[in-house]
Amino acid sequence: MATITAADVNKLRTITGAGMMDCKKALVESDGDFDLAIENLRKKGQKVAANRSDRESTEGAAIAVVNDSKTAGVVITLNCETDFVGMNENFVKMATEMANLALNFNTKEEFLASDFHGITVADKLIEQTGVIGEKLEIRTFEKLEGAFVGSYIHSGNKIATLTALSANIADAEEVARNISMQAAAMNPIALDEAGVDAEVIAKEIEIAKDLLRQEGKPEAMIENIAKGKLGRFFKDNTLVNQDYIKDSSMSVAAYAKSVDANLVVTGFKRAALG
Repeated sequence: MATITAADVNKLRTITGAGMMDCKKALVESDGDFDLAIENLRKKGQKVAANRSDRESTEGAAIAVVNDSKTAGVVITLNCETDFVGMNENFVKMATEMANLALNFNTKEEFLASDFHGITVADKLIEQTGVIGEKLEIRTFEKLEGAFVGSYIHSGNKIATLTALSANIADAEEVARNISMQAAAMNPIALDEAGVDAEVIAKEIEIAKDLLRQEGKPEAMIENIAKGKLGRFFKDNTLVNQDYIKDSSMSVAAYAKSVDANLVVTGFKRAALG
């Protein structure tokens, strides 16, 4: 029987993030074999993950990060079951570290299969499920590229957003942050009219028609009036057409042009818990 020292337990805890007692038990069961102890801890995580697979993971941390050249960014949500875990400093730190890793990949699948301190991100989530005792998952993964990309994370890490601009102008950082705050607050469904799904447009037209019929409008006029009402829908629900929250006298698109006449918002991504 191997002698398990406090240093051994602390070393395993540093490697895995598991609790002290769990690490000691794993080392005792593996007779001091670190690799076997790590494997056993991961198996425990898999067992806990299986038991909690049907649980709701609506809390956690939404994180947005941008690369050094400000030409690409990613937003992810690392979801858990309770706000208590989601607000934990170490949990947010892990989510941020994962988001920075995610910058190197274009898809969620590639990211989950990538190396995170010697194991895949997917295996790390299973491992930490065992450690924390809550279902963990990467719910959202969105990447955005552009001439300039800026970010915003809402207080408490509940919402994270990215905005891409057409040029890296002197005030690009402030503009991108302000528009990212807009996207966080107003939750647009698309960048502009062209980005709205055809089914959504058709549904809005049908809703408008039904309301117009209830108002007694002539059937011959209903189609054109309903299409006209789409303008209001686009204004309320597409980012560049929304009233700018810091100055409602202009749209978001107009705000960008007030900073630079040629500046255009080229994209955005938004991730929220829930």
